[in-house]
Amino acid sequence: MSTTVAAPFRFFSLHVVRTRRLGPSMVRVTFGGQDLRYFFSDGRDQSLSLFLPHPGQREPQVPIELGDDWWQGWRELPEDVRAVMRSYTLRALRRHPDEIDIDFVLHTPAGPASRWASHATAGDRVLLLGPAIADNRAIRFRPPEDTDLVVIWGDETAVPAVAAILESLPAGTRARVWLEVQDAGTVQDLATEADAEIAWLVQEEALDAIRAARLPAAEHPYVWIAGESGSVKALRRHFVGERGVDRRRVTFVGYWRQGLTEEQLREQG
Repeated sequence: MSTTVAAPFRFFSLHVVRTRRLGPSMVRVTFGGQDLRYFFSDGRDQSLSLFLPHPGQREPQVPIELGDDWWQGWRELPEDVRAVMRSYTLRALRRHPDEIDIDFVLHTPAGPASRWASHATAGDRVLLLGPAIADNRAIRFRPPEDTDLVVIWGDETAVPAVAAILESLPAGTRARVWLEVQDAGTVQDLATEADAEIAWLVQEEALDAIRAARLPAAEHPYVWIAGESGSVKALRRHFVGERGVDRRRVTFVGYWRQGLTEEQLREQG
């Protein structure tokens, strides 16, 4: 069953097609379903809301029959009944057959989403709140047309978004990228036609590394930073305050906050 929410987003009823380990702390889950014919996205850092079942449930419990009131209805369900909701980035969209990939970081200790992803098997059912229009407000990476240098930082949770962003950059784009991860096994070969210099920081302090870096000369740089909220805010202060980047040309997204679950983070707004 599919239900439209406030356009350009809608619910998609999906199932696991296959899974693939990308390293010791990441797994790629491929989803399929007839609803995906209505799924459209320009990619990059496309954000999605994924609803997962609790152990023992055949499918996630979300009252989509309530239409635009689904959120309140979901909140009112008992905590051990209502679907686990987590935000993820679209890693890839393919046609014929219609499939999407989402990469999951496997945390230790594992939360409910990590546990689900580590045990996911073909046929497992999920619900997705995603885009029905390719260019939608859940895509945050939007460099102005005059950008002459793209600067990117992301932690492990932002690796899928950064990978998709790099794939979208046209040839000739200058890019300087830092990715902060906890395990060298997470390091991937990232495809891009851009003139990109990519540095993987394995258990290394990102702010120190970036402060010490010499960026190529640029009149109109664009900065995209995403990951743990505290690190994101510190890096934004660095780029705006210490490097003099116009704050209007800095996109920053807190994917998570140290010590808080996503539910607690949502409660804080």
